[in-house]
Amino acid sequence: MRINEEIHIREVRVTSAEGEQLGIMLTRDALRMAEEQHLDLVEVAPKAKPPVCRIMDFGKFRYEQQKREKEAKKKQKTISIKEVKLRPNIDEHDFNVKLKNALRFVEEGNKVKVTIMFRGRELSHPELGRVVLDRVAERMTDLVTIERGAKLEGKNMTMILSPKVQKPTKTVKPAKEDKGGNGDAED
Repeated sequence: MRINEEIHIREVRVTSAEGEQLGIMLTRDALRMAEEQHLDLVEVAPKAKPPVCRIMDFGKFRYEQQKREKEAKKKQKTISIKEVKLRPNIDEHDFNVKLKNALRFVEEGNKVKVTIMFRGRELSHPELGRVVLDRVAERMTDLVTIERGAKLEGKNMTMILSPKVQKPTKTVKPAKEDKGGNGDAED
């Protein structure tokens, strides 16, 4: 944004600090008007014919703009990919520990990359790794969606799981109870 003396256009359309149209005038007249009010002349629409300038407190405007950007940055959630590494012949207890970690990552709102690492001759039986990945997906099926299925890349087989988007559920109010009589349906 160009302000005050940086505006080199001869004529500009001017709006006041309150937003009312002041009309088209020479830039030097608009600058003088802004200086009388102890404010700045700021070019807000340079591509318009003629360019639009607003009389405002530029320092205050910049401060509020930075404040809004900082607030928007606070509200955004960054999703990162967490990784859980397994082996094709993993024991049940170790599997449960890794599964618990993966569940925690999903509950935090992160994606989970489940990796099966093959060593040596294990690579000749990729179906064992696929079975382990299927077990993980089966146990987490109500919390995650499979973003990318099992894929063998070199000596590793990977699968990416992302948390399901939870829709807010409507609360259903219970039906009012009949407070009259002894509860018989017949009269």
